[in-house]
Amino acid sequence: MKRSSLELVVGLFLLLGFACFAWLSVKLGDVALFDRGTYHVTARFGSVSGLKLGAAVEIAGVEVGKVSKINLDPKTYDACVELEIQPQIELQDDSIASIRTAGIIGDRYISILPGGSPILIEKGGEIFETESAINLEELISKYIFEK
Repeated sequence: MKRSSLELVVGLFLLLGFACFAWLSVKLGDVALFDRGTYHVTARFGSVSGLKLGAAVEIAGVEVGKVSKINLDPKTYDACVELEIQPQIELQDDSIASIRTAGIIGDRYISILPGGSPILIEKGGEIFETESAINLEELISKYIFEK
């Protein structure tokens, strides 16, 4: 009887350990196991240099979504970025999406400046006003080599 209870405790301990490992893997990997109820909005940029999938989308410094897809439009050669926005966030049709850098050489993220229009962007809609990423190396070389 004593041996079987010890085996039961060890088995439960192992199951708990595997469950903790699985939970940690899902959290660190930012894997969505269930539908979060987000909606998608697209924005077109001239350059998305340094922007990566999963980058934050912020309004007033608060994360309200993430970048879910980055594609190149073969007709206009614009970068089409698909944003996954939380369902409680309503974006006006005159909102401005800008690619910003966290710190001097930090990660890129998208900052949205809400507009004042009463018309809202629908699910699957597009943000038309955008500001592309600033290329810091290009600015420095222009400053250094300009006469």
